[in-house]
Amino acid sequence: MILCKTVRALQKEIKKVKGTNKTIGLVPTMGALHAGHASLIEAANKENDIVVVSVFVNPTQFGPNEDLDSYPRTLEADCILAEKMGANIVFAPTPSEMYPSRDMTWVEVSGDITKVLCGATRPIHFRGVTTIVAKLFNLTQPERAYFGQKDAQQVQVLTRMVKDLFFQLELRIMPIIREEDGLAKSSRNTYLSKKEHKAGLILYKSLRKAEQLFISGQRDAEKIVEETIQIIQSEPLADIDYVKMYAMPELTPIDGPMKGRNLLALAVKFGKTRLIDNTILEVK
Repeated sequence: MILCKTVRALQKEIKKVKGTNKTIGLVPTMGALHAGHASLIEAANKENDIVVVSVFVNPTQFGPNEDLDSYPRTLEADCILAEKMGANIVFAPTPSEMYPSRDMTWVEVSGDITKVLCGATRPIHFRGVTTIVAKLFNLTQPERAYFGQKDAQQVQVLTRMVKDLFFQLELRIMPIIREEDGLAKSSRNTYLSKKEHKAGLILYKSLRKAEQLFISGQRDAEKIVEETIQIIQSEPLADIDYVKMYAMPELTPIDGPMKGRNLLALAVKFGKTRLIDNTILEVK
């Protein structure tokens, strides 16, 4: 496995690959790799000849008073896991390498899709995400890029960006990987105390209940959301940021009975740690 820390070094390796008929799979990450990331790398390894894993804590998607400085950075362990799962190249640049100009060029998806859910309370977040991912797409020129369904709004935003900017690649969206107790895998789980971790299980419990209501025939989005909120509020340590349901793919309000694919998404704080989770409810 090759570790590249500069754009020039990565471009050199990508140029070698593009001179062949080999395909490239990209797995963008912010490091602190866990089983969820491992599943993405493994999938990329199965479907491509070369796998590139980026490890970059992207400063432009963090707002004021967020956890940029404290976000876990474990490059040595990340490289070991990435290589074990089949990565050929790990790209781990510095912020100055990825943002060399004082006046930055931005890639921004506008509209409701970036203004609801996390976008409502983190107004610069998705601009940072789309800008860095567009840079990574340009640098690695992948046939496929791999993301987890846990970041459901991010997935929809990136899908729009790929379509609107005519990126010639396939977004591969992989299922949420969970702890044995149901908590969605996240690099931020390391922030949780044992008590907070246990409290966080209410998220999975509430989503399972929502799924059961849906399977039983409930098509009123408001009633499902209300039930989900009530379950989460039964946990004293839970501080709800949002519990919302929107129609996919544009994350638009649901008018009348649910139709097609719908995203039930939630963000809840336990202590200082903000966790997100979701489920897709599809009317067939």
